[in-house]
Amino acid sequence: MKTVRISLNSIDKVKSFVNDLVRFTDVDFDLVSGRYVIDAKSIMGIFSLDLSKPIDLNIHADANRMDEILSVLKPYIIGA
Repeated sequence: MKTVRISLNSIDKVKSFVNDLVRFTDVDFDLVSGRYVIDAKSIMGIFSLDLSKPIDLNIHADANRMDEILSVLKPYIIGA
């Protein structure tokens, strides 16, 4: 598992983020905001979070897939 900080500060960014994640059908992604943990592939779940602040994204993937996943998620990662 790897954790990165992401920013989803617009509706369009949330939509494209979910579309990017659903391509990885064999990988689980969790968004963590405070005490809430939601499935990052759930657009309704994402909109239940406070999107004005950065959110932690937990990526549950094998190490050999991590580079591919991080390159797709680069536009959302803070400090990438």
